[in-house]
Amino acid sequence: MRDLTPHEIVRELDRYIIGQERAKRAVAVALRNRMRRMKLTDELRAEVMPKNILMIGPTGVGKTEIARRMAKLVGAPFLKIEVTKFTQVGYVGRDVESIIRDLMDTAISMVQEEREAEVQTQAEARAQERILSYLLAPKNAREIAAVLGLESEAPVPEEAVATAATPARRRRATPAAASSQVAAQAAPARRESARLRALRKKRITEALANHQLEERIIEIELEPEDSIDTVLEYMTTFNNDDAGDMMPSFFAPALGGGHKRTRRVAVKDARQLLAREEAQKLIDSDQVVEESTRRVEQNGIVFLDEIDKIVGSKLDYGPDVAGEGVQRDLLPIVEGATVMTRFGAVKTDHILWIAAGAFHKHKPADLIPELQGRFPLRVELTTLTEADFKAILCQPAHALTRQYQELLATEDVRLTFTDDGLDAMARAAREMNERQENIGARRLHTIIEKVVEDISFNAPDLAGQAISIDAAFVQGRLGAIMADEDLSKYIL
Repeated sequence: MRDLTPHEIVRELDRYIIGQERAKRAVAVALRNRMRRMKLTDELRAEVMPKNILMIGPTGVGKTEIARRMAKLVGAPFLKIEVTKFTQVGYVGRDVESIIRDLMDTAISMVQEEREAEVQTQAEARAQERILSYLLAPKNAREIAAVLGLESEAPVPEEAVATAATPARRRRATPAAASSQVAAQAAPARRESARLRALRKKRITEALANHQLEERIIEIELEPEDSIDTVLEYMTTFNNDDAGDMMPSFFAPALGGGHKRTRRVAVKDARQLLAREEAQKLIDSDQVVEESTRRVEQNGIVFLDEIDKIVGSKLDYGPDVAGEGVQRDLLPIVEGATVMTRFGAVKTDHILWIAAGAFHKHKPADLIPELQGRFPLRVELTTLTEADFKAILCQPAHALTRQYQELLATEDVRLTFTDDGLDAMARAAREMNERQENIGARRLHTIIEKVVEDISFNAPDLAGQAISIDAAFVQGRLGAIMADEDLSKYIL
């Protein structure tokens, strides 16, 4: 994890998210406490538990984005999941332990990519050697040499060897002498053949290094797709009775029984496929699993979205399998438990949990008391104002206006947004959120797309032009829609 101070974390979040200072400060402190914990003694470190966060606020105000950017900032395994897809254990649907399995898969992919980047140079060199061996195969080498302008290799002339001695001399020569004459006659041809092969290899090697053979189709061999991880993934769906019958057929490919795959691809594509395969051979899979497990256990972050949707009135009879039942299943893994994954056991004691919900119909106190206690930090996010909408349009590092400017620049259309144009779009977003469902900053995507719709459609015909989006332009595109209550419901 990067050793960032709370102020540095907030500044980084400010680059992408407008407002919500309280939420930013809360996650900054949570991250900093993780770094502090790692500097404690082993005995004390095990006792310091993460202070999980409950974010309360309407949709589209930045709850998910804060959590996602925070995880990316420190390189932590991150999983965003909607709790409405889970059901109580024993009923049809996903069980909550799959959260940890999915988080572990995310960490494996993250560490795998890092390890592949470390050995990329070596893997590419190995891939280049394999491609060269395919190109130098006899069935390819002569044809490629001809394309490169080399003389085709002439075969050893059998007639010359056969007539190396005259009939009279052949009658007088002993078998040993005749053999010497044939060898002497064939030696120049063999030397010529070796010289041509060396020249051919040199020219093909140079052509490959200079990317002159990128479109050349070659036939390569790849390892079987079936791997031990894939087998274990399938095995998790079988019960003990099934496993005994299925194990031989499943493990045969993974343990070397599978055949290599043959593919005909261009050299440029073969380079990528073979480099990936060579990188896999250079990586220690056990170390990948070990590092991934450590990251999940010590740095993992889980974002539980829509947690207010599993809060409901208590049933008079029967289990609440999608409400309180899910809360009770969440309780042990949030508190700290050991979950079995296909990569081994994972402890959840120090995973940081961030739950979020709008809580329009319910309040956080409606959660079961045990789960409430596992989220000691509660942060309320504020509804976005018109000023916030304007800032979101132009201030973040990848603001919406900049995205559209760059997209249209690819068509040689120069798009600019004036200050009053930004005001008009922000005002339209606020009004529509007040008149209809409040979807927060997501309304801006609809507004700006409607404003530049005609420009985007006609961009190929507008090449070389500069277009300014001002208040009049925005009013011309949105005025009629905003005035028509029924029409605005369907369009904005």
